[in-house]
Amino acid sequence: MVQIYSFAAVRPGRPYSEKIPSVPYDVVTAEEARECIEKNTMSFLRVSRPDAELPDVPPNDDRVYQRSREVFDGMLADGLMERDPEPGMYVYRAVQDGEEFVGLVCCVGTEDYENRTIRRHELTRYDKEEDRTRHIDVVGANTGLVFLLYRDPGEIFSHVRSLIDGAQPDGSTTTASGVLHEVYRIADEAALARLESLFAAVPETYIADGHHRAKSAVNVAERRRSEGRFTEEAGKFMTVLFAHDRVRIHGYSRLVTDLGDYTLPRLIDALLTAGWTVRPYRKVEAAGYQIQPLAARDAPVHVMHFYLEGTWYEVSRPVADPDDLIGSLDVSVLQKDVLEGMFGISDPRGDPRLHYMGGAQPLSGLEQLVDSGKYALAVAMQPVPVETVLAIADADGVMPPKSTWFEPKLLSGLVIHTID
Repeated sequence: MVQIYSFAAVRPGRPYSEKIPSVPYDVVTAEEARECIEKNTMSFLRVSRPDAELPDVPPNDDRVYQRSREVFDGMLADGLMERDPEPGMYVYRAVQDGEEFVGLVCCVGTEDYENRTIRRHELTRYDKEEDRTRHIDVVGANTGLVFLLYRDPGEIFSHVRSLIDGAQPDGSTTTASGVLHEVYRIADEAALARLESLFAAVPETYIADGHHRAKSAVNVAERRRSEGRFTEEAGKFMTVLFAHDRVRIHGYSRLVTDLGDYTLPRLIDALLTAGWTVRPYRKVEAAGYQIQPLAARDAPVHVMHFYLEGTWYEVSRPVADPDDLIGSLDVSVLQKDVLEGMFGISDPRGDPRLHYMGGAQPLSGLEQLVDSGKYALAVAMQPVPVETVLAIADADGVMPPKSTWFEPKLLSGLVIHTID
């Protein structure tokens, strides 16, 4: 069963809720974060990406993490952020392109991660783990949300959504891309007890985004226990729970800087020899990547689209073993047979020739990057069905890096959980 907890959040003061929230720390470089901060000195990136303001200090230096704590404490002292007077939970509402997403912000116990009540489908990297572990420990707070999915038994989503009917948000901001983000505080004891009861009927949850934040929170709890600094709140971390069928999932595009020894004709010949069907397009509709011309076939088919030298190509092949949850993924076959097998890119996490772009971006962006000469090849991927993601997590499987792009993309700084 899933046990959820209330907490007294730190949130932007009402006059500042439009200015403080920011994109998560891990979707911008230090240089990009610095530019954001220069435009908006209240940006929460000052807390989540302190290296942006210390360009001459190594990013893993103690002074970087201490800077986060100083800025966070300063925001509280100056009244830019305030602590709620008593524990509560928070409904998170995002509206993007006319579509509404509604989730519940609460805390969960670190033991649920350790005993697999919280399931995951990605590996974490030690360097990223250590960075967020130190950040959480020094700041004394979970400054970012872990995005969890749950299978709704039937009434949880509708109940959570009903809690904000007719209510005014307690914090609200609109991003430069026009996405509205709101939080609504739920503090009534009966309402909180009802939420706890509803989620007690859910057997497990699944990390959609935030694997490193979750593992780092677990690391902090272990570190503080071993050092005699443990607190009750350090044994919990902040999440937002969304029903698995009420989120949006995209593929994750690949960009390759060069084709190695391949020319376009040689690449097509190699694909044909390996059993792929290659069909050229002059243009692919840029409004959204939903081209599935082979979906009507009786057997499952891999379908992806390559863009190079001004032309899109549909590249398809029957799935060899549909029962192999991971091996049958388009991203697995692309990595094994094309990126590694043809281009020699064996490390999808670290090879400098391979880059990624979230699938929510229009295909015209991929075209521009290739046409500019920066990249030689773009590969647009179909989304992995969310049920497949959950099935892989249930089986303790690990998906290839950058297999999924979930929406809504949650902001940092709207709600903070402190652990000191």
